[in-house]
Amino acid sequence: MKNNTINKKEIEKYTKIAEEWWNPTGKFKPLHKFNPIRISYIKDNIISSLKLKNKKDPLKKVKILDIGCGGGLLSEPMSRLGAEVTGIDASEKNINVAKLHAKKSNLNIEYICTSPENMQINSKFDVILNMEIIEHVSDVNFFLESCSQLLKKDGIMFVATLNKTLKSYLFAIIGAEYVLRWLPIGTHAWEKFVKPEDLITTLKKNNLNLEKLDGVKFNLIKDEWHLSSDKSINYIAKFLKG
Repeated sequence: MKNNTINKKEIEKYTKIAEEWWNPTGKFKPLHKFNPIRISYIKDNIISSLKLKNKKDPLKKVKILDIGCGGGLLSEPMSRLGAEVTGIDASEKNINVAKLHAKKSNLNIEYICTSPENMQINSKFDVILNMEIIEHVSDVNFFLESCSQLLKKDGIMFVATLNKTLKSYLFAIIGAEYVLRWLPIGTHAWEKFVKPEDLITTLKKNNLNLEKLDGVKFNLIKDEWHLSSDKSINYIAKFLKG
């Protein structure tokens, strides 16, 4: 029985470039470009699901767990929207970068160096974010099972990842890493990409049912990401816990 989802090689890879997290033109430039679509998707779906009405702090009192939070690129915007955010990451260096940046930004975010299966909690979360993380863990099924145990009944889980298709190999690995050099070579391993149907099946076993599934595409002309019906490379999904 596995009791660990941490992939040491992946952690070392991201630890080496941890100081780059907040540089919009550095190694994490693609994530900075990806962030606006992620933020609006998460915000709008939380508001509609939880029927929130607060205009000033739209996510006020919503307890969010950001798993694989890195340097806090998603945790900080969620905090600014009023949410009570906890960010976890298995890399201590990432957590230190995130803590420092949150302090500079005067944001109250709890950052913990841990993984979901090792996390000790007093109460469960309203929302869990698994954004660009499941393709980097050592055991996807155990990872998702551990995450689901941290989510309260009727809670929301968002998952963004890469589909396992020939197109994703050509575009996300050959194109993004070797041709365009958007990402450092070796950022992704195609065999760890997850098909939407496999994700849906695994989460269903853990009482999480699919509510929405959208493709996410990059527009080279506009230099921005947008939602799409094409899920063959990047996709984002919303699940509700029964």
